Amino acid sequence: MAVLLRREVSKDAELLVLRHENAVLRRQIVRVRYEPADRFWFAALSSLISRRRWAEVFPVSPATLLAWHRRLVARKWDYSARRKSGRPPTAAAVKKLVLAIAKDNPAWGHRRIQGELVKLGHRIASSTVWEILHTAGIDPAPRRSGPTWKQFLTAQAHGILAIDFVHVDTIGLKRLYALVLIEHGTRRARLAGVTTNPTGEWTVQAARNVLMDLAERGKEFKFLIRDRDTKFTDGFDAVFTDEGFRILKSPPRAPKANAICERVIGELRRELFDRMLIVNQEHLRQTLTTYLAHRNEARPHRALGQLTPAQAETGPPVPVNLADYRIRRKAILGGLTHEYQIAS
Repeated sequence: MAVLLRREVSKDAELLVLRHENAVLRRQIVRVRYEPADRFWFAALSSLISRRRWAEVFPVSPATLLAWHRRLVARKWDYSARRKSGRPPTAAAVKKLVLAIAKDNPAWGHRRIQGELVKLGHRIASSTVWEILHTAGIDPAPRRSGPTWKQFLTAQAHGILAIDFVHVDTIGLKRLYALVLIEHGTRRARLAGVTTNPTGEWTVQAARNVLMDLAERGKEFKFLIRDRDTKFTDGFDAVFTDEGFRILKSPPRAPKANAICERVIGELRRELFDRMLIVNQEHLRQTLTTYLAHRNEARPHRALGQLTPAQAETGPPVPVNLADYRIRRKAILGGLTHEYQIAS
C-alpha cells in the first residue's frame, strides 16, 4: 500500500533500479526456482498490468504465468481429497490364483471360479473374476482351448500300460530278448520275461504272467500300447482283451507313439547295457531284475516331480535337514550305480 501511494517519479525510479538489478541477477543465475507463494504473488499482480507488458515486467514467460494460474484454479476446484475410498483392489495373490484355476480347468467359467474362491472363504464378485480373466486374455469357458496333450495324457496315465522288447547281445554275440512293461501313471517298470526266441507261444504265456502279477497287486488298466512287431500275435492280444483291455497299436516307424516305453528302453541302454557285458540269459534276467527294482524304489523321475515310483504311490518324504543326518551309500550292480539313504 505504501508503494501505491508514492509519487510517480519515485516509483518509476525504483522500478528502473529493480529492473536493472533483476537483469544483473539473470546474467548470474541460470535457472531461478520459485516457491508457490512467489507464483501466487506474480499471478495476483498480473491483473494490474497490461498483458502486452508482461514480458517486460515479469521474470517468466506469459505461457508460464498462465500455466501457474490454471494450476491455481484447478487446485481450488479439486475435490479429490474429499472423495471416499472405493472398492479395494484385488490382491495380486488372488489374481494369480484365479489365473491358475482357469488354466488348470479349461471348462470352468468365471462364475464357477468365483464359487471355488467363495468355498475357500474369499468373498469376491463374479464380475471381478471376469475382469481378471478378460485382462489376462483368457476367453470364456466355451471358447477356451481344451487341455493340452500333456494334461490329457496325465489324466489318462493311470489306466495305460505299455510294453515292448529290448534286445541285448551277449559277450558271445548271442542275441537275447527281454519283454519290459511300463506303467504310465507311476512310471514303474517290470520285467515280463527273457528269452532267446520270442515265439508267439512265449509272448502269450508272458501276457498271462503279466495279468497274474497285476491281479496280485490290485492294479487295473484299460489300455495297452504296443508296436506292430510280429512277436505280438493275435493270441497275445486276446489274453488282454479278455480282461477288458483295449489294444492300441502304434503306427509303423513311429517310436514317439510309444514314447514313455521307448524312453525306458533308452534308459536301460544308457545306464545299463552300454556299461556292462552280459554273459548269458540268466545273467540278463538277474541284472534287469536288480536294476528295475532300483529304478522303481530309488531312482527319481522328472515326470513324477523328482520322486521315485514308490514315493509317487505313497507320497513324498517328510522334509529334513540333511546336515543333521548321516547318509549311507549302497552300491547297485557292483557299483554301476548307487542308492543313498539316511542312516538310521
